[in-house]
Order: sequence, then C-alpha cells, then structure tokens
Amino acid sequence: MSETFDIARVRASYPALADGCAYLDGAAGTQVPVPVIDAIAAAYRGGIGNLGGAFAASARSEAIVADCRQAVADLVGGVADGVIIGPSMTALTYRMSAALARDWAPGDEIVVSRLDHDANIRPWVQAAERAGAVVRWADFDAATGELPGAQYADLVTPRTRLVAVTAASNAIGTRPDVPAIAAAAHAAGALCYVDGVHATPHMPVDMAALGADFYATSAYKWAGPHLAFVVAAPALLETLRPDKLLPSPDEVPHRFERGTLPFADMAGVTAAVEHLAGFADPWPGSRRQRLLASMAAVEAYEMSLFARLLDGLGGMSGVTLHGKAARRAPTAFFSVAGFEPRAVAGHLASRGVNVWNGNNYAYELCQVLGLHPAGAVRAGIVHYNDDSDVDRLLSGVAELAVG
Repeated sequence: MSETFDIARVRASYPALADGCAYLDGAAGTQVPVPVIDAIAAAYRGGIGNLGGAFAASARSEAIVADCRQAVADLVGGVADGVIIGPSMTALTYRMSAALARDWAPGDEIVVSRLDHDANIRPWVQAAERAGAVVRWADFDAATGELPGAQYADLVTPRTRLVAVTAASNAIGTRPDVPAIAAAAHAAGALCYVDGVHATPHMPVDMAALGADFYATSAYKWAGPHLAFVVAAPALLETLRPDKLLPSPDEVPHRFERGTLPFADMAGVTAAVEHLAGFADPWPGSRRQRLLASMAAVEAYEMSLFARLLDGLGGMSGVTLHGKAARRAPTAFFSVAGFEPRAVAGHLASRGVNVWNGNNYAYELCQVLGLHPAGAVRAGIVHYNDDSDVDRLLSGVAELAVG
C-alpha cells in the first residue's frame, strides 16, 4: 500500500468509526470527519444570514458561498463561477435537463448508457420524451462490465444534442473511457454530461481532461454534507435559461440555484475539500495541486485494499462477482448463492459490517445482469477503510458461502 497514506491518522478523524462497525457502505454516502463537523458548527456559532444583506452575518454567508464554489472548482478542475450548488445530483440533473431540453426539437437525439445510475438516465429520457427527441442507448458488456467506447461512433450522429455517461459505475465500479466518448460527442457538436458522483471520491479528477462539458458530483460521497454540484464553463451556462423566480438573481451560476442555500453545510464542503487535500505527504503548491497529489495517494491505497477484497470474494464458492472491468472504482457488487441480497446484508450487519443491498439505483444495469428486482450486495472501499474492515467482510460472507 502507498507509503504516503497514513490510514491511522485518517481514521482518527472520523468519530463515527468509534462505534466499531466496518463502514463498507461508503458508495451510498461516507462518514464525516471532525474538520467538517467543526466547520458546520462554527458557521452556526458565528452567525449567518441570507445573502445580500447590509450586515456582517450576511457578508459571512457570502464568503462561505464563494469559498465553497472555489473549493469544488479546485477539486474537479473547474472554475468557481461555473459551480452550481444544489441538494442532490438527481435534483440538479433534472434542473439541467429541463434547461438544456428547451432547445431540443423532434428528431434530435440524446445518448445515455445502461451502465449509469438512473439519475444520469431518467432525467434525460423524460426530457427527450417531452421534446420529441430520440433516445439512443449505449450498452455495456454483461460478462465484463466494460462500456465499449467504439459503439459511440455509431450512436452519435449529427442530430445528437447530448451524451450522458458516468465516470465510474456506482454498482460495479467500471470506469469507461470518458475522454473518447466525449470526443465522439464533441465531433458531432454535442455536449457531454458526466456523472462524477462515484468517481470523485476515489481518484484525481480533471473535468477538462475528461472532456466533460458538465461534471456532477455529490459532497456526501467524499466526506462532506448532503450537497451536490454541477460544474461547467460559465460561458456555456450563459447560453441556458432555466426556470426561476422573477426576483431571484439572473447571473450565472446563481440563476440555476433555487431558494436559500444551506450556508453552514457549504462551510462543511470547503472543510471536506481541505480534508481531501491533506492525505498525501506534505505537498507544496496550490490547493488544486495538493488535491491531485492527495487523491492519487487515495487511489493507490484504496485499490490495494480493493484487490484483497476481490481476491477474497473471488476465491469463495457460491459467490458471484458482477463486473470485471480492467479500470474500475473500488466497489464490489456480488451475490451469494442461496441467499437474497438483503439477507446477506443483514447477516453482515449482525457482524458489525455495513454494506448495501438492492439495485442501488443502477436500474438498467440490474436489468441487463438479470438481477432485477432484488439486485445484489454492494461493498465499497473509501479512504478510511482498512485491512480489518475487509477481513470482517470476508469472514462474514464466508459464513454463508457454500460449495
């Protein structure tokens, strides 16, 4: 494992881990470290007010918002004025799909992937249906979990307006060749909307290198509070006119944000980004540079731990691992012969191991894999997991696995 990653120091930052459970449910939401908890409490203790006031508490909120936008921009390689803040990736993607679809016409086309979380499928499909646009589907290989990039040469046409694709499957972890997919979209004059929710916690992110015109991410998947973001170039956002209240701000990115923002939670987002930037050995440079180094250390650590998890599960009779992509996030989706996924999760919970079960909103994926409606068991590695977490999972599954 990476010598630059001090797992004991990382785990000490998370009070929730004191309950003794192995938190392998991070793909559904991570625990929160002390700096984030403290930042949220400090914002409330210091006094905050709504934006635009002539008093100090309002100014404090404005500073919190600005700091949050810059932190998220640093995390994904965007610019602060292009960071849209919202309650969830699902809510924001519905918001963006409605704005983008205003310019779609009958006969226009969009491309979605059966590998994706439904939040990067259904908003686009429903918007296309309302506009009379055609939905084209990219399929993944059920045996390997790979999403072949070559198919996009046929799927993307001069009528394509948008290609939506995940940077990492939230169920089986597959990391598609997003730059190649985005290049196919751009060659046809289409936009590329990248769901980065499951990718961002596990690796350095550069949305420009990915070719993402829009990049979506959720803070509660990377040690922050329940907030989400869509990041795009301000000039691109200027071309979109979302529904909004008449007196609310018309400037970008504010025109995409509905209602009063949760200012204290946004202070927690900035603290979470700072937390993520501190995992590697002391690294000089900007926060963006520190994040790239730190998240590279996270990726190396997590994938080493994940290899142990895969080797252990793969060696058990009666256990089926779904997805074998060469490039993947550290997430295992598996079934145990003779047991419903919920029963497996319940057994592991009785052993103090937290995992998820079901389709995890990877609805189309589970249909393709023949796992609908029960889904499978999902266990994911995040930066605060350690060898003991993996050992406890393997021991619990072994109690059920049969030859």
